[in-house]
Amino acid sequence: MTLRSDALPATVGFGAMPAARLDLPSAHGYRARMNRRSICLLLIAVFWLAFPFVSPAPLIYRPGEGWTYEPVGGEGKWIQPRAKDQLEVAQAAFDKKAYGLALKAARRVVRVWSLSDYAPQAQYLVGRCYQAKGQEERAFKEYQSLLEKHPKVVNYQEILQRQYEISNLYLAGKWFKLWNYVPVPAWISAAMDRTAEMYAKIVKNGPYSEVGPQAQLKIGAAREKQSNYSLAVKAYELAADRYHDRPQIAADAIYRAGLARQQEAQSAEYDQGAAGQAIAMFTDFIALYPNDPRVPQAQKIIAALKSEQARGSFETAKFYERYKKWNGALVYYNEVLVQDPNSPYAAAARQRLDELKRRTQQASK
Repeated sequence: MTLRSDALPATVGFGAMPAARLDLPSAHGYRARMNRRSICLLLIAVFWLAFPFVSPAPLIYRPGEGWTYEPVGGEGKWIQPRAKDQLEVAQAAFDKKAYGLALKAARRVVRVWSLSDYAPQAQYLVGRCYQAKGQEERAFKEYQSLLEKHPKVVNYQEILQRQYEISNLYLAGKWFKLWNYVPVPAWISAAMDRTAEMYAKIVKNGPYSEVGPQAQLKIGAAREKQSNYSLAVKAYELAADRYHDRPQIAADAIYRAGLARQQEAQSAEYDQGAAGQAIAMFTDFIALYPNDPRVPQAQKIIAALKSEQARGSFETAKFYERYKKWNGALVYYNEVLVQDPNSPYAAAARQRLDELKRRTQQASK
């Protein structure tokens, strides 16, 4: 049997061409565009080679020192071969308020000649530069590094004073910066944590220095700003105990501890336990420092706390009486008279006590 070629479909076959022609660019036009692009690139290369420009290259890397910024024409002129000369460059730049150059030169002394006699002064200048540039937290850290590495530095007390002043800025509301760039609002609890930590480092650096006792009190103040009254009281109690031989500090610590307990008692629901502790602290304050000008205020606070305690006990007694828990009611009405016999609730408490006693006696017969 033979097949006729005209019986096969017209599209069958490997060499068959589609009926429609694709719209592709011609080879001639494509080559022309490629030639123009090549000529442009060649002209740019010739331009850069024929007319070289001076590159400022402001960032320079030195082995063991890292990257530094160098102004045009000043590459390496500030670098000195000896620690003494390098420190003089740093000091001269600092005196001229060229803090960027002073910082570079001082840090190089610390990095290259870390064991030299010039390293402490250079480290001090690093802290001063950051402080002058408004980067107080970094300055605090540099001062801390100086005190830890060189505890016998001659200006130890001055450095402590600078750390104390920096900490006071953050206690007053200055914002920290996360990674030295992202501002952290002062009202965030973590900010006061960092502030308290800064004061704690000052106390550790110099517990009996001129600023040590005040720094311990400021730890309590930072905790109060967090409304963390328990930690505040601990800080104040530590100050009162450690500096008991300094009447002004000890008196201030006990008084502030009483105020913190008062705030704790008044926060949220009234805390009878905290109120009792506040009364005890103010009572100790009056007994230990009877001539302190804050004694009248402490007496007023005690009276107010006792009155509030009496009110709380009176309300509790009414609760028990409402549910006919006579013994419980008797206990709390009696507490009203113990806590403050002169309170506005004392007369009503006595009346209810007499009535409940008669009732319980009749019930027992």
